[in-house]
Amino acid sequence: MCRHCTVSSERPAAYNRLIMNQHWDPARYATEAAFVATLGAPLIDLLAPQAGERILDLGCGDGALTARLAASGCQVVGIDSSAEQIAAACARGLDAHVVDAQALAFDAGFDGVFSNAALHWMPRQDRVLAGAYRALRPGGRFVGELGAHGNVAHIVAALVDELAALQIDGRPLSPWTFPTAETFGELLRAQGFTISTLAVFERPTPFARDLSDWLTLMAQSYVNAAPAAARPDLLARVTTRLRPVLYRDGQWALDYVRLRFVATRPA
Repeated sequence: MCRHCTVSSERPAAYNRLIMNQHWDPARYATEAAFVATLGAPLIDLLAPQAGERILDLGCGDGALTARLAASGCQVVGIDSSAEQIAAACARGLDAHVVDAQALAFDAGFDGVFSNAALHWMPRQDRVLAGAYRALRPGGRFVGELGAHGNVAHIVAALVDELAALQIDGRPLSPWTFPTAETFGELLRAQGFTISTLAVFERPTPFARDLSDWLTLMAQSYVNAAPAAARPDLLARVTTRLRPVLYRDGQWALDYVRLRFVATRPA
């Protein structure tokens, strides 16, 4: 691991369980989930980074968008909970650290905080937003996008129902927190942010591979709730169930619903 890779030890117990059940293979992620960075690229325009500014990329993953921020002349710090993804970001030459975003320790050091497709992986979003507020200088802006209420609802329902049909005991712990605009707006305002943009929109997202690839990459806490021997059957049943709903024009269209926001720490 590179010299930038450091670890914050303070994590809620439930979050630890989620992290243990979700493992990221950077090579696989870069191949199968490159669409995440592609669809998040417009957020950079909303952030409007200026050369010389300090930017915190919150949930940077393998650093695909972090590198674009750095190319604009910013001093960028990337953080993520996945050591594997941070190692990939460090391999790009980025300043990246393994940190739990629910326990940020930065203090008024950044002109901007940026986050794409990461906040919904963090169950204590109030702590994340509090840490982002502290990390910003007065007048600094926070720009991000995350899954909103209803995101992948068809997929989750199919997973839960098919696990029950296979008589898998217990409901798996969801790795995601998908807030409504109202709830997320309240969280932002409670931390002191002024909101200029808060929008929820449906974005059916093409996925060129088989749905089972998305499930084993993104929904591991559900898939791994089944014994290893039962997982191929689970994947087949979920895929069959969802094909009439999410398979269009020869490929899958994931039922994504996104929440995009721009907020400012008052000067």
